[in-house]
Amino acid sequence: MKVVIPLAGKGTRLRPHTHVTPKPLLRVGGRPVMSYILDDLVELGVSEIVFITGYLKEKIESYVRSEYPAFTAHFVEQAIQDGTAGAVKLAQPYVDGELLVIFVDTLFDADLGAIGRLPEGDAGILWAKEVDDFQRFGVIVTDGGGYMTRIVEKPKDPISRLANIGLYYIRDHELLFRGIDATIGRATSQGGEYYLTDAFQYMIDHGARLRVEEVEGWYDCGKPETLLETNRHLLETGRALGPRGGYDVHITEPVRIEEGAVLRSAQVGPNVTVGAGTTIRGAVVRDAIIGERSSIESAELHDSIIGDHVTVRGVKGSVQLADHAEILGDDAPGPG
Repeated sequence: MKVVIPLAGKGTRLRPHTHVTPKPLLRVGGRPVMSYILDDLVELGVSEIVFITGYLKEKIESYVRSEYPAFTAHFVEQAIQDGTAGAVKLAQPYVDGELLVIFVDTLFDADLGAIGRLPEGDAGILWAKEVDDFQRFGVIVTDGGGYMTRIVEKPKDPISRLANIGLYYIRDHELLFRGIDATIGRATSQGGEYYLTDAFQYMIDHGARLRVEEVEGWYDCGKPETLLETNRHLLETGRALGPRGGYDVHITEPVRIEEGAVLRSAQVGPNVTVGAGTTIRGAVVRDAIIGERSSIESAELHDSIIGDHVTVRGVKGSVQLADHAEILGDDAPGPG
């Protein structure tokens, strides 16, 4: 089975962090977002992945080749941002059978074992999550047997609460690519983009059966506030790590303090990750993701995401700082 991972987007909702780091490499629970998905693929026995890249593509390629050398990895640039259908179309030369398509804006708790249980004759699986705020999502409408009939973007009426999460298994790849070609071949697009969901509708309209499976958990990593919420979930479900040493430190769980971080006269947590080599001195920090080799001093921070090699001194409130930034409050003490 081949895997296609589209990740060409610029991650504009996560700026300034994505000015220097591609969204899939932002850390949550102490690790890059995409590493959780790649680890799942290792366990699934996947050997070949097609990455559809674009923005900061060199950093994606370098990370995958360095951290996951066992994968046969292909990197294809989506030079024109023409949507999800256009992205998957670029993988066609590498696909000769069943495929798994994964978008990495989110993490999920999905039973991929459903692939092995899919009845003969079914064309694929779309995973979904039941949500209350269905108006915010594309929702999948199903028949009485749990098969997709259509996908509706941001419906006003509760025709379905099954949100489309961006995880798909397609057994009939030939029909999928015919659907993509039909979608891209339309005279008009939606804001210059063509959507993979329209290709799924083509498949349905041509007799395919696409099974809908619910996931247990679905965790957004596409905005600062949801990245922090996902960070908390990961800390509460196995990624927590207490500090080693420190002086005059008060910890409120859950936290993850990487080895090599230095804590002095600090209150840390809940929901805080601190990267290796970072120093927190005379500060109160909660609900924050802090990168590596940064310095937080005489500060009171909450709901903040801070990159690597950042200096924060004498600041109170919520801040968003990318790598190599510096912010000094009016009452900040001098270095030393």
